[in-house]
Amino acid sequence: MTGRPARRWPPRRSPFGTGQGFDRGLIAPLVLGSLLNPVNSSMIAVSLVPIGVAFGAPPSMTVWLVSALYLATAVGQPVVGRLVDRFGPRPLYLAGAALVGVAGAIGTAAPDLAYLIFARVLIGLGTSAAYPAAMYLIRSESARTGWDTPAGVLTALVVAAQTTVVIGPALGGVLVWLGGWRTIFAVNVPLAVVCLLLGRRRLPRNPTQAPEVRDERSTELDGVGMLLFAAMLTSLLLFLMAPRAANWYLLPVGALLGAGLAVRELRSASPFLDLRLVRGNRPLLATYLRQTLSYTVAYSVIYGYTQWLEATRHLSEIATGLVLLPLALVGVVVATTTGRRRELRGKLVVGSLCMALASVVILSLHPRSPLWLLIAVVVISGVPQGLNGLANQNALYWQAPDGRVGTSAGLLRTAQYLGALVSSALIAGSFSGGAHTGGLHSLGLVMLGCALLLLAVTLLDPSLRRLSRPAE
Repeated sequence: MTGRPARRWPPRRSPFGTGQGFDRGLIAPLVLGSLLNPVNSSMIAVSLVPIGVAFGAPPSMTVWLVSALYLATAVGQPVVGRLVDRFGPRPLYLAGAALVGVAGAIGTAAPDLAYLIFARVLIGLGTSAAYPAAMYLIRSESARTGWDTPAGVLTALVVAAQTTVVIGPALGGVLVWLGGWRTIFAVNVPLAVVCLLLGRRRLPRNPTQAPEVRDERSTELDGVGMLLFAAMLTSLLLFLMAPRAANWYLLPVGALLGAGLAVRELRSASPFLDLRLVRGNRPLLATYLRQTLSYTVAYSVIYGYTQWLEATRHLSEIATGLVLLPLALVGVVVATTTGRRRELRGKLVVGSLCMALASVVILSLHPRSPLWLLIAVVVISGVPQGLNGLANQNALYWQAPDGRVGTSAGLLRTAQYLGALVSSALIAGSFSGGAHTGGLHSLGLVMLGCALLLLAVTLLDPSLRRLSRPAE
C-alpha cells in the first residue's frame, strides 16, 4: 500500500475544508450497501436443509453455500477496494450492486446446487464494493468539509452490520416460510435495485480528496499482484475450511504464492500491496491482527456455542435463538453509547477483558448449567461485539495510507472473514466427535488465548494512545 504512514486524529478543522456539513444523503446508500454482505451471510443458515432436500445434497455439499461467500468476500474486498481507490467509489458501488442483482436472479432460477454456489460467489464479489466505497466516501467528506469524520456514520455501519447478522436468520426464516428457499436469493434483486437507484442519485461522481491523498502511482493497477494475492489467500482459506491431512498440500502452495507475491510487490513500481510501507506501518498491521482475533472469538460464540446449546444442553432452535438475542442487543447499545467517543485503546482493553471473561464462563459450563449462566455468556460477549469492531474500524480510518483507503478497508474485512474461517476450523476440530462439553471447553481455552493475545496487542500498541487524544 502506498502513501503516507499512519495519521493522527486530525484537528477539528483542516485547511482544505469548506466548513460545510457532512452530506447526509450518503448515509442511506452507504449503510444499505454495506448490509448486503452480512444479510446474505446470515439468512442462508435457515435454508441449507431445504436446499439439501431439494437437490439431494448432503450437508458436506450445502456448506459450500456458506464457505463460497466467505471465500469470495475475503478475496474480493481488498481487490475491489483497490479498484475503488483507482476509479472512485461510485462506479464500483453501482457495479457491485448490479452484480448482486444478477446473482440473485441466477440463484432464484438455479437448476442445481452448482448454480447456487456460483450465485453465492457472485454475491460475495458484488457485496465487496460497498464497505470500501463507504470508507472512501467518509474520508472524502472529511476532506471536503474540513471537519472531523462523523463518528455517528462510522458507528451506523458497525451497528447495522451487527444487527443484520443476528436478525438475518429470522428474516431468512420468514422468507422461506413465505415463498420457499429461493426467496433467499430473490430478495437480492429488489435490494440491488434500491442500491442502484440510491447510488446513482446520491453518490458523487468526483468525491473530494485531501491534497496529500493523491499519489501518482495509484493511477496504475497491479493486476499480477492482485492475482497472486487472490490465489495465495484462496489456498489458505481452502485449507482452513477443511483442515485435514488430504489438504496439507495447500499450505506449501500458499507459501510459494506468498513468496511470489512478495517478490512481485517489492519490484513493482506501483504495487497492489506496498510491502515496504506496510512493513513500516505497524499500527495498521496490529489493527488487522486485532480484527482477526476479535472475530475468531465472536464467530466461535455465534456458531460454536450455539451448537453446544442445542446438541448437549438440549435447547430447542427457538430457545437457542432467544438465548442469543442479547448478543445483538448489548452490542448495539454499547456501540451506540460509545461510538462518538474517541477513546480506542480503552474500548479494546474492555472488549478483550470481556472476551476473556466470557471464555472463562464457558470453561465452567456443563450440561446442567442454569439458564442464567448460559445467558450470561451471551451478555458478556455482547460488550466486545459493540466495542472491538468499531474501535478497529475507527483506528483503520486514520492509519490507512493516503490514497489507499479502499484497499485498507477491504483488507480489514478480509481480516474479519479470516477470523470467521479460523473459527470454523477451531469448531470443526473441537467438535469432531460431536458438540459435547469437552469440545466446548477446548474451544473456550482457544478463545481465552485469543482474548489474552488481543489484550497484549492492544496494550503494546502506542499508536492507540495518540489516536485517542482529544482534538487540539
